[in-house]
Amino acid sequence: MDAFDPITLEVYWSRMISIADEAATGLLRTAFSTIVRESNDFATVLMDRNGDSLSENTGGIASFSCILPQTTKSFLKRFPIETWQPGDCVITNDPWLATGHLPDFTAVSPIFFKDQIVGFAGCIAHSPDVGGALWSADCRELFEEGIRIPPMRLYRAGEINAELVDILTSNVRVPGPVMGDLQAQVVSNEVAVRRVVEFLEDTGLANLQPLSEALQARADLAMRRALAAVPDGTYRASIDADGFDEQTTHIEVAVTVAGETMHIDFAGTSPQIDRGINCVLNYTHAYAVYPVKCALDPFTPRNEGSYRAITVAAPEGSILNPRFPAPCSARQLTGHLLAGAIYKALADVLPESVIAECGGAPTMRALFSGMDHAGDRFSQVLFASGGMGASPHRDGLPTTAFPTNVGAGSIEAYESVAPLLVWKKQLRPDSGGAGRFRGGLGQIAEIEVRTPAPVRLSLLSDRRDHPAQGLLGGGPGAPAVISIDDGTRPHPKSRSTVAPGRRVTLLYPGGGGFGDPAQREPSAILADLRDGYITADAARKDYGVV
Repeated sequence: MDAFDPITLEVYWSRMISIADEAATGLLRTAFSTIVRESNDFATVLMDRNGDSLSENTGGIASFSCILPQTTKSFLKRFPIETWQPGDCVITNDPWLATGHLPDFTAVSPIFFKDQIVGFAGCIAHSPDVGGALWSADCRELFEEGIRIPPMRLYRAGEINAELVDILTSNVRVPGPVMGDLQAQVVSNEVAVRRVVEFLEDTGLANLQPLSEALQARADLAMRRALAAVPDGTYRASIDADGFDEQTTHIEVAVTVAGETMHIDFAGTSPQIDRGINCVLNYTHAYAVYPVKCALDPFTPRNEGSYRAITVAAPEGSILNPRFPAPCSARQLTGHLLAGAIYKALADVLPESVIAECGGAPTMRALFSGMDHAGDRFSQVLFASGGMGASPHRDGLPTTAFPTNVGAGSIEAYESVAPLLVWKKQLRPDSGGAGRFRGGLGQIAEIEVRTPAPVRLSLLSDRRDHPAQGLLGGGPGAPAVISIDDGTRPHPKSRSTVAPGRRVTLLYPGGGGFGDPAQREPSAILADLRDGYITADAARKDYGVV
């Protein structure tokens, strides 16, 4: 760290982030699917030659950025560093090596400078299809969920691996968008490679290692200072979620703070099940450490050093550390719950730094798959979010995802690529939990199927029976509700068939409230009534206001 003065280090750090952002722009501008272009379900990361992260793009998925260095280190075990060549690109979607489910593809390329590898450029993007049983939660084992690609070279010295492409495109419903997004990931990495070479030429640095060590040391120091300010002790909490049918999900957490370190232990959590809501340890670790970063050190840019002071454990065979080949396609339905459990554990000791449970945690997804009027296959996911939990300082944000930061995107773009018509997408009144600060509102989405034949609908949802809970006296948000206009209620975590002309309505849950509702400012209640965020009945019931 002493090799760089603070000003130079800040300038270099900002440039590393800008390179990751430019790589992200390259991915966005060349991707085919709305999942990437509109909904932000991707991340780009710069790493040193050891696979440790230096920087990540500003708006990337936090769990991806935390996991990608681990995947790169797995690649280096499979392909030793001396075997890499300029123009290589290695990919995988193996859940246990990467992000926890098959739809996410990781792509990593080496960065050469003066004939030596100085680092790696990597990105992760959610693919529009991986074959198998759609993106679903009801499979019994991993092999049903789609094609699994072990670490393999998509490109070798600039030449594409045609055999791998043939295998992949032969096993997916929409090969054009799938390969289009993969090629966009390659482009993203190429942008990062060029910009890092330019950076080294501009600065005169021979490689990235001294800078990487300095940046990681700074991030590590910032987190350790934040942890040192937390009183030592073990803080416990538990939360429950819908799970799958009678198998409800129970999350048990013990957060132990000792000096400048924190250990998060999920002993006592539900065992793994034979449905696709299991959450592999990579994903568990990412969504345990990232909420802590948000609460304790929100302003220091993230890199490998940000998480060194935090360790995470989950029993093998649990729903947070399942054994292969457990199904895990909908792992976010479990992993997104961890922030709420950790914040609940820390609420008494850090009441000014945590938020209530989020209605958008876990995210609710609806995947429509079928044929359009031209006879072409489509597979389209509706990305939308429930309300964020309230904080000790303000109301929760409406229709905002956390701990993921995936977006919703343009409805016009969504409708342009599939025979689906969105009749309604609006805020859901009375969905935010009551409190001194109100939980964020969920939303109402109504979608009509306009296909020539029935479509398959795969739902990935929770919060039907276990709405987002408030903190320190705050009330719960509204639960999730999914219905079809023929009066049926489809299974919230399974696949069903929807006839042409039918409308699917999704009521996204609201976030939990924070603090005693009796302490809410009357002017805030009046503003909520005026804006339609709450009804008169809710004002009377929750706040005692006539």
